[in-house]
Amino acid sequence: MSVTPQDSVPAQKPPIAPPARERRPVRTDRPWKVKGAGGFGKPTLAGLITRYVLLLIMLMVAIGPFIWQLSTSLKGPRDDIYSFPPELIPGDLTLDNYARVAGTIPIIDYAWHSLIVAVTLAVANVVFGTLAGYALGCLRFRGKRLAMVILLSTLLLPGEVTLMSQFLTIKTLGLANTLGGVILPGLVGAINVLLMTAACRSIPKELIEAAVIDGASTWQILRNIVWPSVRGMASVVAIFAFIGGWDDFLWPLIVLTDPAKYTLTVGMEYLNSNFGSDPRVVAAGTMIALIPIIVFFAFFQKFFFRGVEDGAIKG
Repeated sequence: MSVTPQDSVPAQKPPIAPPARERRPVRTDRPWKVKGAGGFGKPTLAGLITRYVLLLIMLMVAIGPFIWQLSTSLKGPRDDIYSFPPELIPGDLTLDNYARVAGTIPIIDYAWHSLIVAVTLAVANVVFGTLAGYALGCLRFRGKRLAMVILLSTLLLPGEVTLMSQFLTIKTLGLANTLGGVILPGLVGAINVLLMTAACRSIPKELIEAAVIDGASTWQILRNIVWPSVRGMASVVAIFAFIGGWDDFLWPLIVLTDPAKYTLTVGMEYLNSNFGSDPRVVAAGTMIALIPIIVFFAFFQKFFFRGVEDGAIKG
């Protein structure tokens, strides 16, 4: 049997394709945008780094003076407070500066006066601001627009412009050199009224109208409908009013003439006069005045941020 050339050539097998490479799954748990993973709400890696750098800069600007004051208040006589860059960790750590503050001024009495002023202003601004906000945000009456214009116009004037008229009013009422004279002009602030008005406007009108139809009184509407809806914003008003009353310096300085009735911020001026050459004592007094604000804000911060969030969502 003869064999042809075609029969002698073995049949060629088809080429085997190389195995396809397995595609790695794209990670979506990274905080920056990854190519091919979407992430429209995420920044790129460069953008994320830029954000954190800016946050660090703003953090140093915000808390840098506080850290420097705290460090200065704890430094002893052998520490150089004017060195550059500043030495934040005291080499001669001491609490003697705080003892000198307590021995120079009646700090307990001054802090008590400041606490009376701050708490009274916080409560009064919440109460009067809620009542005024309900009237301007939920009720209809003549002169409503005029009242809003007057409130807005008062925000355009700096507080120093009305100091003389406020002092003459307080003096005429016989409240000069009293804590009542310090408290009276700040019982309700225009900005707080506007904040509460914005919060009250977010309440559905149908809800209030239904309560009126059911025979609810104004007090019942305020207690059961308005207050549960605006208490988040009320906490913001309370914090702002407390901090403003505690930190106020110019108005108590004008009204009060008896050193026994000074508030803490005014009484701290004795530190500048008696220990003007020692900034360590002045820094210690500043930290003492700042501690109540930190404690107050730390206690109410969840209500503050909840109020800001509610205002942002409802607005």
